[in-house]
Amino acid sequence: MLNPDGVYLGNYRCSLMGFDLNRHWLDPSPWVHPTLHGVKQLIVQMYNDPKTSLEFYIDIHAHSTMMNGFMYGNIFEDEERFQRQAIFPKLLCQNAEDFSYSSTSFNRDAVKAGTGRRFLGGLLDHTSYCYTLEVSFYSYIISGTTAAVPYTEEAYMKLGRNVARTFLDYYRLNPMVEKVAIPMPRLRLDAEPETSGEARRAGDTTNLAYKRCSTEDLINITVQ
Repeated sequence: MLNPDGVYLGNYRCSLMGFDLNRHWLDPSPWVHPTLHGVKQLIVQMYNDPKTSLEFYIDIHAHSTMMNGFMYGNIFEDEERFQRQAIFPKLLCQNAEDFSYSSTSFNRDAVKAGTGRRFLGGLLDHTSYCYTLEVSFYSYIISGTTAAVPYTEEAYMKLGRNVARTFLDYYRLNPMVEKVAIPMPRLRLDAEPETSGEARRAGDTTNLAYKRCSTEDLINITVQ
């Protein structure tokens, strides 16, 4: 929760001082944007720690015009990395009826350069995935239907549980799954390549106690 003062005043975007915090990740001020400054320092510290494997960053926002939940991701010049990035939202779509994969997009719009997703996507290496999870203020439409279902507090909490459930699937810790082929998106020909991240930090993370989903496996997990 990076905007407690603004939310307390009833703002849904601006901070207490009137700043859209998700446009100031490039150079946050410790005085004007203290929460961003602190979180950015923490993430950089974790990233530079060879004992820490920082694999996901998910920034959660409400959306004022679109329906359902959906994600924004980044575009990279490495097409395999770009395709691997699509695995998590695809799995989430299988677990959450209110999550729309068709509304999920991968871009590098100039206006979004100061967002956490864009900044950290350029900072972290190819083992890390950065997303913005957007969820409608209002309602969602279940696939195959036309009726809008209003979001409730419980529905928002259920989506949060389904995000956690998707991590179990992603790391193959959910025993109740079957494997079928995943259709992976292709890089748009008109998309501008994202600048690649910095060289991978010191430390070997290949001997982890789990194995992540990969494009070689091409798996799509459906809970039974």
